[in-house]
Amino acid sequence: QVQLVESGGGLVQAGGSLRLSCAASGSIFSVNVMGWYRQAPGNQRDLVAVITSSGTATYAESVKGRFTISRDNAKNTGYLQMNSLKPEDTAVYYCNALIRTTQAMSGPDIYWGQGTQVTVSS
Repeated sequence: QVQLVESGGGLVQAGGSLRLSCAASGSIFSVNVMGWYRQAPGNQRDLVAVITSSGTATYAESVKGRFTISRDNAKNTGYLQMNSLKPEDTAVYYCNALIRTTQAMSGPDIYWGQGTQVTVSS
């Protein structure tokens, strides 16, 4: 059984910063890509950033230069540092990871965290 647990959300003023964490636990052989997505009320869930196991990161245009994704492979934990936050960044942020639970798997399974609320006030 694999779980992704997010933490670090909250209420912050525009221009402020937050750091989200996503810890993967359970029977894990390897963690491939880790990513962050967000969903505002009435909107679809959109990609924010993803990072490969080797550290290559990709960002949505709307967060480039403000957000930084990183990971600690030894801890199976991913992070999203969010700076210069704007009211339009308000959303529920979800962690996502591609995880192999055994070496014999032909491909990884997709796992999602429960989501953490980020609210940016103007």
